[in-house]
Amino acid sequence: MTMTPQTRRRFLLASGVTAGAALAAGAGGMGLAQLLRTAGQDRADAPSKKLVLVTLYGGNDGLNTVVPYTDPAYHDARPELAYDPEKVLHLDDALGLNPVMRGMKQLWDEKRLAVVLGAGYPRPDRSHFRSMDIWQTASPAEPVTTGWVGRWLDGTKAAPEAAVSFEPVLPPVLAGETRAGSCVNVGGLELPPGISADAVAALGRGEPGEPELQARAARAYGDLLRVEQLVRDAEQHQSPTPGGVEQEVLTTGPGSRSVLETQLALVARCVEAGVPTQVYSVSLDGFDTHAMERAGHESLLTRLDRALSAFVARMARTEEGRQVTVVVYSEFGRRVRANASQGTDHGTAGPVFVLGPVVAGGLHGEQPSLTDLDDGDLKATVDFRDVFGTVLASVLDAEPDRYLGGGYRATPLPLLTVD
Repeated sequence: MTMTPQTRRRFLLASGVTAGAALAAGAGGMGLAQLLRTAGQDRADAPSKKLVLVTLYGGNDGLNTVVPYTDPAYHDARPELAYDPEKVLHLDDALGLNPVMRGMKQLWDEKRLAVVLGAGYPRPDRSHFRSMDIWQTASPAEPVTTGWVGRWLDGTKAAPEAAVSFEPVLPPVLAGETRAGSCVNVGGLELPPGISADAVAALGRGEPGEPELQARAARAYGDLLRVEQLVRDAEQHQSPTPGGVEQEVLTTGPGSRSVLETQLALVARCVEAGVPTQVYSVSLDGFDTHAMERAGHESLLTRLDRALSAFVARMARTEEGRQVTVVVYSEFGRRVRANASQGTDHGTAGPVFVLGPVVAGGLHGEQPSLTDLDDGDLKATVDFRDVFGTVLASVLDAEPDRYLGGGYRATPLPLLTVD
């Protein structure tokens, strides 16, 4: 049977192949080997500054991440979840990091961690989907179809490798009107029963006369097969890091590094290779802690802490790495008061982390009051678009007001030590 581009596209959607939805939407698929080949261009022309966006899906509990350990209202509102002051990793005489975040505390001591307090937006929405859409499109007032990085890709007429996601599907933040970032799936292919890699490879062959977007989607499936082989190869080999230290590149089996660590290891590899990508997107899921929060949240923060501290330490070893800035955010925080299930429900404002060698460490913004609340929720003290506007200007050398949604004029924050 001969497949037309249309029937092939429908098959790809129905087959359950990971990343099919993103590709069908017109997002660019790219294999890691293909991405690394872009490092062959003239280094002098490649942009030196890089931005890594880390998305915490589910709504991270900011009050148990950056803990107001001296505030009686904190202990009164969540007696079973609150941390004793002596266990918190103190940042100053009022706030401290969760006890499991020892790597982040070291970065704080080295002045490579900035904490933006009370980040949010006007008239907060407690829906996961709508709130994350707001953060990724930078448009709280009305839904839009492009992300703030995607609009930057449009405005700069960027190449596909300018923004890369190491996630299963392309996040909205990288989607523009005429451009989109590329999606490199860490896990390679997940094929449903009855569909072989050979069948997918056959589907990936171009057909004469088909539209460019469909041809690009077809090529992407061939790239995904190459990523799968690359992952298998990486599991069996070591890759030397700067200084001669052997370090595992990528593992995915039981007891291995977390998905976030794997994603950041791939980012590090690309940065060290001189790939011209300017924006990377990675993520960690599971922060919707409605019940039995304490142990689960600590496990998530342990993975986050380990991944971020190792990545920043590795980036500090090379000139390319020292130009990397990391921003960590979630769609919202949690409510101040614990619920009846020893968890917390959807809230509003929360902290944003900014990390890296060029970061001006310290606290930025004002910690929201735990007694002056909006229907039981924190009132945002910093608009998140000021954070994204700052990195647009300082990392991407762009005009923030051009790419933030709804005509918003960002107020720069002193988050970085260089422009």
